Amino acid sequence: MTYEILIALVGFAFASSVTPGPNNLMLMASGANYGLRRTLPHMLGISLGHAFMVAMVGIVLLQIFMTYPVLNIALKVLSATYMLWLAWKIANAVPPEAKEVTGKPFTFLQAAAFQWVNPKAWFMAITAISAYAPQDRGLIVGSVMVAVVFAAVNLPSVTVWAWMGVQVRRWLGTARRLRVFNVTMAVLLVVSLYPMLTH
Repeated sequence: MTYEILIALVGFAFASSVTPGPNNLMLMASGANYGLRRTLPHMLGISLGHAFMVAMVGIVLLQIFMTYPVLNIALKVLSATYMLWLAWKIANAVPPEAKEVTGKPFTFLQAAAFQWVNPKAWFMAITAISAYAPQDRGLIVGSVMVAVVFAAVNLPSVTVWAWMGVQVRRWLGTARRLRVFNVTMAVLLVVSLYPMLTH
């Protein structure tokens, strides 16, 4: 991988990781509801789970999706259904009369598995492999190199969103305010589906 391609990949990984999307909105909600320490497995699951996904997209899945385009439609339906369910869970994390947050934050494995139904994660993985994987290193090594760079850039980027959620928590001292915040995050999560469903 040349220095120029590495810099371009780092820039793409940062821009796509730090901008709003399903992962970041969920991390902000988790930070606000559970705090940074309890959100750490969620953050690690996103970063390492997505890195694994990037590697698998480069090594195996890109060819399968090109061969069987109907899988793209199936993935969209599955992703939209799952994300609507998650939005409902976020919106209902705090009952109107509750004094404390109910529910549990995402585990490492749940966050890693979520990458496979996250439309933005698919876009990021496919673009990274298509545009930045070094051709001279072979399919496996090139894909793993891109995945490692992505993981290194992604974790600090997503941590910002969990940290912002923790800061917002100061102003969410009542169940009513926390409920409004969670419903807002749920609505934004649903809105984030729009680009996937229109392409």
